[in-house]
Amino acid sequence: MADLSVSLGRVRLKNPVIPASGCFGYGAEFAALYDLNLLGALAVKGTTAEPRFGNPSPRIAECPSGMLNAVGLQNPGIDAVVSGELPRLRETFGGPVIANISGFSVAEYVSCCEKLNRTPGADLIEINISCPNVHGGGMSFGASPRAAAQVTRAVKSVSEKPVFVKLSPNVSDISEIAKACEDAGADGLTLINTLLGMRIDLKTRKPILANLTGGLSGPAVLPVALRMVWQVYEAVRIPIIGCGGVSSAEDVIEMLLAGASAVEIGSANLRDPYACKKIIEALPAVMARLDIEKLGDLTGGAHKCHMM
Repeated sequence: MADLSVSLGRVRLKNPVIPASGCFGYGAEFAALYDLNLLGALAVKGTTAEPRFGNPSPRIAECPSGMLNAVGLQNPGIDAVVSGELPRLRETFGGPVIANISGFSVAEYVSCCEKLNRTPGADLIEINISCPNVHGGGMSFGASPRAAAQVTRAVKSVSEKPVFVKLSPNVSDISEIAKACEDAGADGLTLINTLLGMRIDLKTRKPILANLTGGLSGPAVLPVALRMVWQVYEAVRIPIIGCGGVSSAEDVIEMLLAGASAVEIGSANLRDPYACKKIIEALPAVMARLDIEKLGDLTGGAHKCHMM
């Protein structure tokens, strides 16, 4: 019988499939469609210290093999998430919950993390460091090893729960930033976040998105995500959650071979709300076809074969 179980450090998952933050809300809409307990874990929508209404519309643009989004971290704020959304999620999902937080200063990250550390509704904390640092000239925290390490170290100082840092691909050397997060105490990494992109309306000759630019996701980014997971796996020794363009059981296995221990599924859920369910159900047959007995043994397997 195929063994789909994997580990993210000390957290055990029944399978490696995790809906990505921002593409699954807080699970309520999907719980009406299928049993969420099929999932390996669930990453909830990104949360900030205060409620955010997000960016003005239009904030979604379609692309060949993907989409651009500039939603702008719309969420009800950390207090509403801790007191309402996470307890409601526990009514339909008993597996590991990954709480994703964003901030515009180190103090905001710390404040959110302190509150999540006290709630039983979250098992892991995922830090989105693609936000601009308002005290650092507006540069993204994830754009420099020093800033990434600063946030990681501050959050780890107040968290007893595992902390995974979500890395931006819009950098010159993602491995250097990954190593800085590991050295600062990160328990794991998630990569990649979306790639910066733009579309222009040919009739109006203006950018389609009100924000001008947005994050590119979907099948088009899978090769980039695989390349970066490969590079980061070579640089660090902490677990990696692979994310970016995954939409099939084969993609999951490819991501594991590149170095991921688990995989987040993002925009595939927007195209097909049953995407995660279908991928999980397809994994045993794909494993049998590829003569794989245990998914957990695949992590980094392509590196070993590459050296032979």
